[in-house]
Amino acid sequence: MAAYRILMADDHPVFRFGLSSLLGSHKSWEVCGEAADGPDAVEKCGKLQPDLLILDICLPLLNGLDAARQILKRNPAQAILVLTAVDSEQVIRDCLEAGVRGWVFKSDRTEDLTTAVEAMQRSKSIFSSRVSDLIMDGYKRHRGDPNAPRLPKLSPREREVVQLVSEGKASREVAAILHVTLATAETHRSNIMRKLEIHSIAELVLYAVRNEIVHVQYSSVLRFPHSGKGRTRPHSSSDHTVLPKAVNGRAAVVR
Repeated sequence: MAAYRILMADDHPVFRFGLSSLLGSHKSWEVCGEAADGPDAVEKCGKLQPDLLILDICLPLLNGLDAARQILKRNPAQAILVLTAVDSEQVIRDCLEAGVRGWVFKSDRTEDLTTAVEAMQRSKSIFSSRVSDLIMDGYKRHRGDPNAPRLPKLSPREREVVQLVSEGKASREVAAILHVTLATAETHRSNIMRKLEIHSIAELVLYAVRNEIVHVQYSSVLRFPHSGKGRTRPHSSSDHTVLPKAVNGRAAVVR
C-alpha cells in the first residue's frame, strides 16, 4: 500500500521537527515536504501533490487562510488540516467557506491530531470541539447585533498586500514578492487605504491585527522588582509597549 503523503506548513523549525517525528512514527504516513511560509506552502502543494496539507494560520508573507484559498482554487480536492493556535471564529468560518475540512488546535492532545489525520485519510471532515463552540458564540453575537457596521471586504490580492505591508515590506519588496510592477503595488496600497478609510501604516497594521490577517505575538513586558525596598519604575517611556509591529506573519509587540 502506498504511503499517505503529508506536507507540513509552519514557520517554526522546532515545531516542524517535532511534528515530523510524530507523523513519521506512523507506519503508513510519510512526510513528503515542509514549508516555512505561505507562498512556499502554495508552491510545494502544487509541486508535490500531497495527500494532506497540515497548515498553520500564522504564516509569514501569506497567512494560512489566504494560502488555503489559493491552493483550493487550483485544486478543490486538496485535503487541508489546519493545525494552529488561532481561535478566531471569523477565520474558522472563512476557512470552511474556502473548503478546509479539518481543524485541530495546537493546544489539543497529540492523540487528537493523529485521530484527525486518520479521519482525513478516510476522506472525512473533522474539527476540534472548540471549533463548534466558537462558531456558535459568533452566531449568537452576530444575531444579537444585526445592524453592526461592516467594513469593506478586501480582495485576496489586497489581503496579501495588507499582510506584506504590515510585516514591514516596502512597496518594491511587495512588488517583487507578488511579481507585479512597483506601480501596481503602490496602486493596491493606495486603493486599500482609501477603501478602508485609514491614513497611516499604524492604522493599517491595527486593521490587519483586528481582522486576523496578521497575529499578535506578545513579548514579555513584565519586569520583576530588584531586591530591596519597594518596586522599581521603568527607566524610560521606551520600556512600554507602543505599537504592534508585524514580524514573520505575526504582530510582535516591541518596546
